[in-house]
Amino acid sequence: MLWVAVSAVGLGFLIALEIAARRYGERGPISDQAREVIFAPKSGTVLYVSMALMLVVLTWRQRFIAVGAAIGIDIAFWLVRSAVDAEMMVGNGALWVTLACAVIAVTRRTGRDRVLLLKGVGLALLLVAGRKTGYTWLLITSETRPTVLDQYVATADRALGDPSWIVGRMVEATGPVGAHVLDWVYVQLAVAAVVVALYQLRNVAAERRFPGHHLVRTFLVIGLLGPGFYMIFPVVGPIFAYGADGGHWAVADLWPDTPPPLGTPQPMPFDGVTPRNCMPSLHTAWATAIFIHSLKGPWALRFLGTFWLIATLGATLGFGYHYGADIIAGVVFTLTIETALRAQDRGWDRAGIRMVAYGTAVFAAFLASYRYLSVEMAEQPWVFGPLLVLATASVVYGYARTTTRWDRRPASVQLPEPRRELRPELVESDAVGAVGAVGADRGGRN
Repeated sequence: MLWVAVSAVGLGFLIALEIAARRYGERGPISDQAREVIFAPKSGTVLYVSMALMLVVLTWRQRFIAVGAAIGIDIAFWLVRSAVDAEMMVGNGALWVTLACAVIAVTRRTGRDRVLLLKGVGLALLLVAGRKTGYTWLLITSETRPTVLDQYVATADRALGDPSWIVGRMVEATGPVGAHVLDWVYVQLAVAAVVVALYQLRNVAAERRFPGHHLVRTFLVIGLLGPGFYMIFPVVGPIFAYGADGGHWAVADLWPDTPPPLGTPQPMPFDGVTPRNCMPSLHTAWATAIFIHSLKGPWALRFLGTFWLIATLGATLGFGYHYGADIIAGVVFTLTIETALRAQDRGWDRAGIRMVAYGTAVFAAFLASYRYLSVEMAEQPWVFGPLLVLATASVVYGYARTTTRWDRRPASVQLPEPRRELRPELVESDAVGAVGAVGADRGGRN
């Protein structure tokens, strides 16, 4: 019933986004995904990593067959597109195999095998739908939020030392090699996520069930809740508001050489194309989630998670996509969601409720202070800078302390008491005893 309810809510959400996108003359997530069954997809990588998530429910023989079929279908599409000079991109094969597994689950599987395969297919399609939903959300933010709050965030960022300007100059100093590496890490975030998720889900086929909590759950919830704050706090980022990419909409061409001068911030109009997707930094949020979930893996996985987090922070700041204030908000956002999901899996207790409430309060305080105390924060950086860092560190410490305590004391599981089976001779003796007791009772009354 829970899966049915979640699926119904997700379908309704996708339909609402489809309708909203159509109002602005664009394809929504449903039609965009349906189009990729035949036409060239936007990202073949996402389709293949999504299929890889589905493969965790299959046997090794079935996995080889599925991968081979996907590659064969893509080769056929490639040949046809080459012949008609159409746009070239792989990924259709992975989508076809994923949809074929859904059909097989409904028509050829029964019982637990059907449920398990449908969960695998649903996990893959959720990841794909999350990507499409993100595109639609970005479109909606640019169409419905004509003004942005970059001046407030840039002013508040003075308390942190203008990290985007500093890291931006550092990335420029590394030359094209450093920029290409950071760009690849930034774009291929889903690859690292799937590597960690595949490690966590490696025993699904053998155990015939999914673990209670894994990285994909956190990823999806971050993607579901994050864009809502884009609507509340629209920000385009320093490369647009203070850089050359903003064109005539930018305050000035200052990034990354010259920090913006201190003044009275105000909402500023911006174009109807650039997404308002900075607050909080969801790339930082997802990279933080990858780092957290990699900590329980082998050293190679821990190295991957650490590297991806550091490189993502370098890319988000160094390319001018985010302010430092966005980064710390993204960290607090992720830790709060991760705590809530773990508490929901193991059972809510006082520590979980307290930690989620505290993380929510800190996140709300960040947004309120950026909006209403930005000038004071810029004028007194030695007061507000340490406060922002300490608030973030307190959430990190609270999360580590709470989850460590949970790991040491696993949630108690109350199993139903076994049903007592009565042997025939005991039933007969009990019946004789009961008859005797009734007779004695009648005799006593007489």
